[in-house]
Amino acid sequence: MLTLTPNAVTAIRSLTSQQELPEQTGLRIMSQDEGSTSFALTLTEGPAAGDQVVEEGGARVFVESGAAVVLEDKALDAQVTEQGDVAFSLAEQEGRG
Repeated sequence: MLTLTPNAVTAIRSLTSQQELPEQTGLRIMSQDEGSTSFALTLTEGPAAGDQVVEEGGARVFVESGAAVVLEDKALDAQVTEQGDVAFSLAEQEGRG
């Protein structure tokens, strides 16, 4: 199952804690195309049917079923760019690969 780094948890909580967003808002990861290793990320009010739900440290990530297969052994990380934007990346989970 996809894991979240502490940086990703902090970034996701920051993105989803905006007052105008519902409490259950999370980050949804979807495959761009079937079998693709490119993913789209969006804030959403909750998981879609079939999504895998990853909750860690108050951060919620909903992983579309097709993406979940590809991301099973990955860790989601986040960095803040010089412009103040959040950039997400994927890495092998600690102790794997």
